[in-house]
Amino acid sequence: DFEASFIRLIDKVTNGSRIEINQTGTTLYYQPGLLYGGSLEHDCSPSRGIGYYLESLLCLAPFMKHPLKIVLRGVTNDQVDPSVDVLKATALPLLKKFGIDGESLEIKINRRGMPPKGGGEVLFACPVRKVLQPIQFTDPGKIKRIRGTAYSVRVSPQMANRMVESARSILNKFLPDIYIYTDHMKGVRSGKSPGFGMCLTAETINGTILSAELASNPQGQGAAVLPEELGQNCAKLLLEEIYRGGCVDSTNQSLALLLMTLGQRDVSKVLLGPLSPYTIEFLRHLRSFFQIMFKIETKTPEEEHMGGEKVLMTCVGVGFSNLSKTIR
Repeated sequence: DFEASFIRLIDKVTNGSRIEINQTGTTLYYQPGLLYGGSLEHDCSPSRGIGYYLESLLCLAPFMKHPLKIVLRGVTNDQVDPSVDVLKATALPLLKKFGIDGESLEIKINRRGMPPKGGGEVLFACPVRKVLQPIQFTDPGKIKRIRGTAYSVRVSPQMANRMVESARSILNKFLPDIYIYTDHMKGVRSGKSPGFGMCLTAETINGTILSAELASNPQGQGAAVLPEELGQNCAKLLLEEIYRGGCVDSTNQSLALLLMTLGQRDVSKVLLGPLSPYTIEFLRHLRSFFQIMFKIETKTPEEEHMGGEKVLMTCVGVGFSNLSKTIR
């Protein structure tokens, strides 16, 4: 269901793609077309979050022919995929480091939608670039502040305040500069299902952003979660992410590696925390598609004086340039 929806989305952003699926749905023949872009709308399947679709668009959007501006509808925050809040807080600053920036780069949450019924709406806009800059991003720096959003839809607005208090009870021991917004959407903007959750980001002096998030169980599934527990668990997840460290958090490792691969024929370096299973699989895909191998050096906590083991990833870009970008 959600995979079919994803294929339809890819078909919308490209021009001239050929897609054939056999009757049992076990094999897929895909002949890629040109990345076209433009202004689009897409209804995502409510069985996966909008983050599932957005992650792929973040990889493709800079290389379109026309700047992409797309409205996605569905579930904005769930327990499976990275939420729209996290991608907004972490993936956009990462794109800026590669030279993809400007006023037209944004993720805007018009409506929130919680599972199972969704009803959220998100606007994603991204400019196009001819080439990407190589990056040298090896010093994450010390944490200077923590920001976050506690959201609640179709439940008491008090839920958000209770999450904020319990998260602060843990984080205040670590750092004074903490601000967690409460976001209570009403009426049409609150989607079709009740729920609440939290997204926290820690920012360092060098502009590294690490994130953690948690959402309540969907209506009618699993035990009810107390907002106090959720807030505390989310704070602990953030502390774990800080311990893992690196210059890019574990949700965006694969995006950073892809953009490094597609950069100019120059050396890019980035320091990451322990690689997630998803990233390891993604590196294999990069090797089979681009014949590119990363040089991986492990850094022990003693060398770095902080957190868990780190890996320094180095590669030379393939020199990819966006040929279809219209020159004005």
